[in-house]
Amino acid sequence: MEKWVVTAKRADFQGIAKRFGIDPVVARVITNRGIVGDEAIRTYLYGGTDDLKDPLALKDMDRASAIVKEKIRSGARIRVIGDYDIDGIMASYILKRGITELGGQVDIRIPNRMKDGYGISEDMVRRAHDEGVDTIITCDNGIAAHAQADLARSLGMTFVVTDHHEVTSLPAADAVVDPRREDDSSGSENLCGAAVAWKLILAMGGDRALDLIAYAAFATVGDIVALTGENRIIVKEGLKRLRETDNIGLRMLAEATGTHLASLNTYHIGFILGPCLNASGRLMSADKAVELLLSRSEAEARRYAEELKSLNESRKAMTDAGVEAAVNTIETHDLLSDRVLVVYLPDVHESVAGIIAGRIRERYARPVFILTRGEEAVKGSGRSIEAYSMFEELRCASDLLIRFGGHPMAAGLTLQEEKIDELRARLNALTTLSDEDLIPKVRIDVPMPVSYVTPRLISQLELLEPCGKGNERPLFAQKHVLFEHPRLFGARRNLLRAQVSSMTAPGDAAPDKIGFHPATEGPALDAICFRNVEELYSRIRENPDIAIAYEPEINEYMGLKSVQIVINHFQ
Repeated sequence: MEKWVVTAKRADFQGIAKRFGIDPVVARVITNRGIVGDEAIRTYLYGGTDDLKDPLALKDMDRASAIVKEKIRSGARIRVIGDYDIDGIMASYILKRGITELGGQVDIRIPNRMKDGYGISEDMVRRAHDEGVDTIITCDNGIAAHAQADLARSLGMTFVVTDHHEVTSLPAADAVVDPRREDDSSGSENLCGAAVAWKLILAMGGDRALDLIAYAAFATVGDIVALTGENRIIVKEGLKRLRETDNIGLRMLAEATGTHLASLNTYHIGFILGPCLNASGRLMSADKAVELLLSRSEAEARRYAEELKSLNESRKAMTDAGVEAAVNTIETHDLLSDRVLVVYLPDVHESVAGIIAGRIRERYARPVFILTRGEEAVKGSGRSIEAYSMFEELRCASDLLIRFGGHPMAAGLTLQEEKIDELRARLNALTTLSDEDLIPKVRIDVPMPVSYVTPRLISQLELLEPCGKGNERPLFAQKHVLFEHPRLFGARRNLLRAQVSSMTAPGDAAPDKIGFHPATEGPALDAICFRNVEELYSRIRENPDIAIAYEPEINEYMGLKSVQIVINHFQ
């Protein structure tokens, strides 16, 4: 069961449309995204790199850039220590390439997920010192590296932090750049780690051609940060450069995965290319992903690309097996009555626990913790729903945990195996989630007749790109849609095609504020559906009059283009 909710923010849609030469529907979607005022609308629609904030606006950026520039000038050895996910990998590459182009001596080290854990370790600091490194720069980690910063400085090393995670207290580093610092007034708190690293290069006068914005864009999408404000500009401008990238590694990864770089969008990064880089750090070492980006020949890059693709296939197989095991555990161990799912899968690889938690959350529409057996204790990852602040709820059970961290929508935790049942009972006893909270919400931007969908409207909707978290693709809905000629395709009958049209409304029906008549008769459109297709097929055969929520798009097949809609939900 789903609850459809129409976003009903008010504005002069016709006036906005006239001033900016856009369709009133586009004006309403922009308003729904919280874009208010002509300057904000202009930046949203047409903003470019000139609209990005000064990197020196970030607290401590002046100090960090001055330190690193002096280290480059003096020929000191610099080591970048990143993280093993997309953001950390791209941040490391940005710093390596940017500092190298400025004349610095720099190398990269990425923690091993299983051996080192998250972020820079004290052992990594000691190894850097033993190898003659003068300066450590962290990226996408380091804000909690208090002991590591103290150790580095006690060894006579310089320690610079660039990060974007929540700040509880500042490590005693030589400079700490993190837009989430309480004393940071830059307004850049939503930047990912790679974007912060890129701004350090800009602050030092590097990347004059803005080539490195491509990798900040890749990380922004891959780290699922909000595509609003600066982030949206970074991704929009970065995608342009990624489509023409000269990075041999990315070109070979695109080739290996069948991705056409010329039409690259956020989907390809989030669901095809990005997971291949992530799989490296999840299952083995992120070094392979770094080496892909640093490849100097097609042969070398192709080898790394094929390895990463293979690792991602293994990761997908592990995830599918884990999801199946989780569903079996939930439905055979009386967990369906729980409002907060705590599922122990001892044999699942801890690196895919978060992905499994996300899939189970989608299936059961409730908060999920997936726990796995680690070497010394049980480790887990959680994924939440809007009504449940996962981090705050874990604080209420902190006495059962060895450690935990996260934010409202996701968390990680470690505990002893004998505490699992107590954790499950505590979280469910304390939760205030209601039946209403557990009903998935489908947010509709505009109730719009399918007859209003035209190539011109679809072209204008492209002004909303890039879409992602915080700037979701617009979703439209209409009641009383007539389905004709439904057909099921695919070996598993998992694709439905049909033609749809608006049912005829009374001739005296008044138009709404945008100018729609409640149901305007028009030509039939092609429609496609990938979700719950057997159920939809049965519904059509019983009664072809159905309410749908949909996205319009241009379908291109054998050089021919046509308008179609993708049905995401139906009632």
